[in-house]
Amino acid sequence: MNAVMTTRSLVQPLPVVLDTPPTFTLLHRRKNIGDYHPTSADLERFNRLLARLGRAKAPLCMDQLATAARQLAAAADEDAPGCIAQRIAWIESVAAMVADPAWEAANEVGDCARLVVDYANDTHDLIPDWLPRIGRLDDAIVVEAAWPTLRSELGQYRDFRRLRALEAGLRGCAPEELPFDRNAWATARRDEAALIAHRRRVRESSYVPAPAAMFRIH
Repeated sequence: MNAVMTTRSLVQPLPVVLDTPPTFTLLHRRKNIGDYHPTSADLERFNRLLARLGRAKAPLCMDQLATAARQLAAAADEDAPGCIAQRIAWIESVAAMVADPAWEAANEVGDCARLVVDYANDTHDLIPDWLPRIGRLDDAIVVEAAWPTLRSELGQYRDFRRLRALEAGLRGCAPEELPFDRNAWATARRDEAALIAHRRRVRESSYVPAPAAMFRIH
């Protein structure tokens, strides 16, 4: 299972056309994504999901998706373009958080996370996963829309996993076997912060007595 992405990671942007509605005439708009032609009903369902996840931009049209897919397919040498691969890693992190019974996310964050995971696992999504290089573009767009809601929670979950693994190592058990929930994580986090602050104060001070004043023997 991939580690949770940190918020400091360099984010590779999706194609700009996804944020910019086309200005040319309907006659010249693209309708196919690779060799696949999504239905208008699927696109409407997709846009409703994006709006539910927090996307504030105008609904996507088929030309934007087709143009973005064409750009990525032409530029990518690997199995998946970097911007898509990065967001698939985000989805894997979201799925790990949703599946972890020890972590209880806030209601709105949990609902958002489950929507992302459910869409990624749906066999009837907008773009078939079997399309080479671009089959997960729709999944990438979905988690991108949800990312402002999920990013902070995933950062906290990553730290939860770190401290749980550290505590499990000290106790000689597997992390999943340790009774460690969100409250235990918050306590461990405070204790760790206090220890770091104490060590910093020790480094900045000295236990050596101040030098005594010089004196002479007459």
